[in-house]
Amino acid sequence: MNWRAWSLPGGLSSRIVLLSLVLLLVVQAAVFSVVRIAIDQSARRQVAQELRVGERVWLRLLEQNAQKLNQGASLLAADYGFRAAVGSADLDTIASALENHGARIGATATALLDTQLQLRAVAEGQNAAALHSVLASPLRALAEDPNAYRIALVGGEAFQFVLVPMRAPLVVGWVLMGFPLNQSLLEDMRALSDVQLALFGRSPGQPPRVLATTLAPRALQALQQAGGQPAELPVDDDMLLARGVALDTSADTAVYTVLLRSVNEVVAPFRQAQVALAWITALGVLLFGAGSVVTARRVTTPLRALVSAAGELGRGRYDQPLQHTERADEIGGLARAFDTMRVDIAAQQAEIRHLAYWDRLTGLPNRARFREAVEEEIARRRGETPPRSLSVLMLDLDRFKHVNDVMGYALGDQLLKAVATRLTEQGLRSSDMVARLGGDEFAVLLADSGAAIAQQVAQRIAKGFEQPLALGEQTVDISAGLGIACWPEHAADTDTLLSRAEVAMYAAKSKTTTVQLYDAGLDAGSVQTLSLLSELRRAVERNELRLFMQPKLRLADSAVVAAEALVRWQHPERGLVPPLDFIPFAEQTGFVSQLTLWVFDAAAGLLAQIGAGTLRIAVNLSTRDLLDLEFPARLDAILDRHGVPATGFCLEITESAIMDDPQRAQAVLQRLSDRGFKLSIDDFGTGYSSLAYLKRLPVDELKIDKSFVMNMEKDEDDAKIVRSTVDLAHNLGLTVVAEGVENALIWRQLRALNCDEGQGYFMSKPMPSADFLHWAQRWHQGEVLTHTAHGSLLS
Repeated sequence: MNWRAWSLPGGLSSRIVLLSLVLLLVVQAAVFSVVRIAIDQSARRQVAQELRVGERVWLRLLEQNAQKLNQGASLLAADYGFRAAVGSADLDTIASALENHGARIGATATALLDTQLQLRAVAEGQNAAALHSVLASPLRALAEDPNAYRIALVGGEAFQFVLVPMRAPLVVGWVLMGFPLNQSLLEDMRALSDVQLALFGRSPGQPPRVLATTLAPRALQALQQAGGQPAELPVDDDMLLARGVALDTSADTAVYTVLLRSVNEVVAPFRQAQVALAWITALGVLLFGAGSVVTARRVTTPLRALVSAAGELGRGRYDQPLQHTERADEIGGLARAFDTMRVDIAAQQAEIRHLAYWDRLTGLPNRARFREAVEEEIARRRGETPPRSLSVLMLDLDRFKHVNDVMGYALGDQLLKAVATRLTEQGLRSSDMVARLGGDEFAVLLADSGAAIAQQVAQRIAKGFEQPLALGEQTVDISAGLGIACWPEHAADTDTLLSRAEVAMYAAKSKTTTVQLYDAGLDAGSVQTLSLLSELRRAVERNELRLFMQPKLRLADSAVVAAEALVRWQHPERGLVPPLDFIPFAEQTGFVSQLTLWVFDAAAGLLAQIGAGTLRIAVNLSTRDLLDLEFPARLDAILDRHGVPATGFCLEITESAIMDDPQRAQAVLQRLSDRGFKLSIDDFGTGYSSLAYLKRLPVDELKIDKSFVMNMEKDEDDAKIVRSTVDLAHNLGLTVVAEGVENALIWRQLRALNCDEGQGYFMSKPMPSADFLHWAQRWHQGEVLTHTAHGSLLS
């Protein structure tokens, strides 16, 4: 911070005043903007209301004019002489009477119609042919309603027509009178309201034409350019809102009126108020500015005495006490507060320096200190010929999240402390360093150590973890994945070295090999897997996934009773991608949940095709599926969409998936069981097999891992394990499926042990779902080659 800038005379004062004025102006501008918008919106609403009222007034004026015409026509129809002329068919007298009477009431179009509404005579000097266009349009409505009127174009001029019957006493004819809608009528309307009018007429095949208007020339020109019926009409600096009123819309012609109202005329009174408000605002700004100057100077003047002391604090000099602490006024209080801050900051800086390089929980160096130490060791060796090697060993605990979730975070912290203690007890040299990088991740720097020594130390650490950790009354078994990277063999700089040690560590965890030395192939595999994963996210949309099925047979009678649904990826460029190339990363990223739903949806579609009850389809569930409390509802939606029951499915769960969060997994499994799904423990015998959880979980089936089944014909121990598992399952009321049935001898052994179902290459490899249906049919018909060997098993 530039304290000198703050010490300039008036510097802080100017900033306070400027900021205050800017804030005031911003507020006033916002107020003006809101007021302007509100005025504009209010004006538009008012104009719209006036246009609606204007429309009613205009129509009412036309109705009054029609009543005038109706009365005039009624007088003529009742005139004795006219009726006598009609009776004697004296057309000259009729025409003269029509002209005279029409002239008295201002009607310029008059005619006599017969009882069929056909033209008999028109007033002298009028165009009978032009009136034929009016007579050609429907006049029945006028004949049925004596108060009705009709507006139409006659000879390019708009007329308002009424029709009055002439009775003697029956109807002997009709008197038709038309009043021109001219400028005079529009001026009358203009006098009654503030609305401007424009009367338009459109002849067949012609654009609309202005017949009369009260608009100024520029506004009329803008209206014509806009097509005659705009909602808004900009004219110079004004905006006219418009409302169209249709008067006649026959098939050939149209007469309509456009009512317009100026927004500026409505807004004008409010603009004057805005001007007054602007003057008030300007005066307020001046007064506010003067007040701010006075206030700012009173605030900043005492502060200048402490600026130099604050500058010393800013430069990190905390050993000099501040002056003016003895004063009893506000300045003294401020000085004492600064002095207290000086002492506190000094203590905090010491604490920050400690925290920047040391882990508070374990007391070990942290990631920043460990990286700095590695960088120093590498820099020290760069000038050597040949350079001495150094190694980084990175360690990540297994199932630490499970410890936190089950035993609590307090015990988790104790576990981390115990791990730190055990690492420091591994007989490391004084030049070596143990650090906690974060979470449950630790690292060891082995100075002057190559790959061989590093592997020995890693094996010693791994062996040290074989002894359970005692945490109060709890005993915890712990293991870890350890990765090793060496300088300069595996990396040329610090960050690359740490990164490659981490790659090796994750490779150790994924391969369950405990210790893994970095290899360039690990990185290449990671890049390829990430590339595949990125494309996998689009594979569902591109319909690249394929459903494969592997049959399960009842060992007693060789009937096909079930099949396991498997997913394959038919990549457009890579071909058929093996599951091991994309399933593991899908599990790590959470995308495996979408794969599970895809497989279940495809299997449900297949089950709907072959018919529920024909066979049972097994679908594998992942750990993430069991931790998703909404997962059962997602399966319900798929079942409803395909119309298949839950009893047609068997859901296979690995033991490790259950143990990640036993309580939540048990809750989800119970919901699935209540819905009718059959539940199976997959790969039984390779995980955390326990009679306790078998008794608690609502499972129906055990699936013996193929590692035991494939070797049972050669390894008596494996055969005993299979036999014990079958007996255990049957005693618990569970069915047993053996996977890995590779030959007829294994089939016979399993059947002799009363194993319920078998699955393996002896019957069939996984196949596309479409091929599976044909295979099952051929199997039952005895056409599959392996069935020949199988048939001999039944003898």
